[in-house]
Amino acid sequence: MNTPHASAHIALLPGDGIGPEVTAAAVACLEAVAEIHGFQLRFSEHAIGGVAIDACGTALPETTRAACIASDAVLLGAVGGPKWSDPRAPVRPEQGLLALRAAMGVYANLRPVQVHPRAAQFSPLRLEKLRNVDLLFVRELTGGIYFGAKTRDAAGASDLCSYSVAEIERVLRRGFALARQRRRKLTSVDKANVMETSRLWRETAQRLAAEYPDVQVEHQLVDSMAMLLLTRPADFDVIVSENLFGDILTDEAAAIAGSLGLLPSASLGDGPRGLYEPIHGSAPDIAGRGIANPAGAIASAALLLRHSLGMQVAAGALESALWLALDEGVLTPDLGGHHGTAALTDAVIGHLWSQSAVDTAVVARA
Repeated sequence: MNTPHASAHIALLPGDGIGPEVTAAAVACLEAVAEIHGFQLRFSEHAIGGVAIDACGTALPETTRAACIASDAVLLGAVGGPKWSDPRAPVRPEQGLLALRAAMGVYANLRPVQVHPRAAQFSPLRLEKLRNVDLLFVRELTGGIYFGAKTRDAAGASDLCSYSVAEIERVLRRGFALARQRRRKLTSVDKANVMETSRLWRETAQRLAAEYPDVQVEHQLVDSMAMLLLTRPADFDVIVSENLFGDILTDEAAAIAGSLGLLPSASLGDGPRGLYEPIHGSAPDIAGRGIANPAGAIASAALLLRHSLGMQVAAGALESALWLALDEGVLTPDLGGHHGTAALTDAVIGHLWSQSAVDTAVVARA
């Protein structure tokens, strides 16, 4: 567990579309948490994605990269939009995100998935399938086909998928460690019946499992896993996969939760510094209208408190405040409500202060 920080520097990368709106909401909640729990946060804002391309000609300016490396944690909004969507363009917003992940060495992408009762009606699954769903995906983030050599000529194209034993081991160890903190179940996802990289993945997982006898381990082929997520999602706990498979499965799981706007992510390396972002995109169709759901960004801020700053109590308080705000029906349009970004943010901050008052009263009575 990380030692709590008395003060910390957070690099903010609001990005494109609704990114600045949801990032501002998360910052407001972090400022409230810091005031209540007695620590200091310093923020600095930097460009990434489309806005960086427009300003600097690159999706990840060197000043942004350097600021992120020097920070205690990075909070990102979203990148991309129609203006920069041409896949043939030599410089694209997503290149900035991939480059930042590599520069920070954040190889393990954590995506928790829970279903809030207010969002369950928007899930494609029946309500009985959603009971007790509490998943944690651990996706390998800096290897595999996304980072492999690429070729293209008039006759065809290729993308190389390559993994080393060390790359596989480190993300699986992160998954095992997290499983020990939860329900002690780990599902390793591969395509070992077809792919050589997956056979190496499965052999590595089987070898490491002997070091974690207290964790129940199972292996699933990725196509079977995609089906099982829809038929019995509550049966799983920690799910570890390589980069491409994880990208696809986590988006499928996000749909189960009822809204992409609710879910956070944390990208971690060997040290405490991490990259935190909601899983949704830049949603340019609603940008600037004040109706974006900030829940994913706020929940990502809670993960930042927990994993990078060691502020376990503050992280739990923020998550509880967000859950309570949703419980009382402060819902954005994606959840069938009529409240805006600011209203949900204010409700979360209100619950933070209410919780603090209750805690203070309990201590005083004791």
